[in-house]
Amino acid sequence: MNKAIIVCGSPGAGKSTYGKRLAKELKAAFIDIDTATERLVRLSLSLFGHDPDDRDSAYFKNHYRQPVYDQLFDIACENISQIDVVIVGPFTKEIRNIEWPKTLESILGSFVEIHYVYCSSEIRKKRMLKRENPRDSAKFKNWKNFNTYYSSEEPPVFEHIIIDNSKDMEKTN
Repeated sequence: MNKAIIVCGSPGAGKSTYGKRLAKELKAAFIDIDTATERLVRLSLSLFGHDPDDRDSAYFKNHYRQPVYDQLFDIACENISQIDVVIVGPFTKEIRNIEWPKTLESILGSFVEIHYVYCSSEIRKKRMLKRENPRDSAKFKNWKNFNTYYSSEEPPVFEHIIIDNSKDMEKTN
């Protein structure tokens, strides 16, 4: 049976970089939240008169968050019968639900392993500045609020693998 590896953590922690490396190592499918949904989310937000770079407002979270995650798992379901999958996204709310891994195993019909990627808020900010993604603009304008939301860096409440991704920043400079 193939497995799903969920790579989660705060924005800028290095989830995508770690997930790509892991998928390559495992010869697994790589499914990233941004690649899988970004174009349609941007288009939809624009068509409805909202900032296409918004990912932090109540509007985005109330209308887009769950469908975006559902899309990731739909894509994973299409692949997991043939190959292991690495699924990358923040999943900040889900990692507080002790039943989430069991729910995912039911949805995906396979074993699920959670990898939690973290680093300090200072490193996250440096990475976000370096990547120059327009979606991060609102985060920088309200850094104190954004950082408060993600500051605790508390790991998932269920069994998981912790990935300290602090040193990767030093390699990219």
